Amino acid sequence: MSTVPSVSVPREDFSVFPRAVIFDWDNTLIDSWPVLHEALNGTLRAFGHAPWTFGETRRRVARSLRDSFPELFEARWMEARDDFYARFQSIHLDRLTPLPGAENLLNDLRDQGVYLAVVSNKKGPILRREAAHLGWTDHFAHIVGADDCPRDKPAPDPVLRALDGVSREEGAIWFVGDSPIDMECAAGSGCVGVLLRPEAPEPGEFAHSPALHFGDCRGLGGFVKARAPL
Repeated sequence: MSTVPSVSVPREDFSVFPRAVIFDWDNTLIDSWPVLHEALNGTLRAFGHAPWTFGETRRRVARSLRDSFPELFEARWMEARDDFYARFQSIHLDRLTPLPGAENLLNDLRDQGVYLAVVSNKKGPILRREAAHLGWTDHFAHIVGADDCPRDKPAPDPVLRALDGVSREEGAIWFVGDSPIDMECAAGSGCVGVLLRPEAPEPGEFAHSPALHFGDCRGLGGFVKARAPL
């Protein structure tokens, strides 16, 4: 069921139909946790680290690889990067799974004339390859991934690129994602943060509280449809 937590932005910013929606990718539109977990644990083992539980992967994977791997693998982080990408790319397209309701949500928003883009911390070429594999490329004006800009999410750089040509005066811009880093990116780039995941926000979890929370794509789609222009 969709829920609305305490509002952290003015109501007019999100009660109206959005002018533009920026989506995170992994675990917002597609279910990528199993593939990420398998590839990452293979790399952890190969470099002498203990494997993570599935819960640890979900808690710890949010930043881009170029931001997180130097801390995790130190001097060998580039070797670990190459190992991870080899493992990931050997399986990701075969197991690419849209989340329930994601395709209908994108279709409905596009039919309503909403500007759509993706900002992800997945490496840009891989991200765009996945979108093409699903036949979703044409939904989005821009698909911006890690290493496409000088800084990755939560910095505002990829959002600014994703919104190239969009006027901020024409209506609300939503950033939809599943993690605190997405809400941080939304706040830092002047977007309305919309949390999309089954779990409701926990007390103290977010430095930048989401304006809205939806348990799944269907819930978000229903909310937007109810506010669509006639």
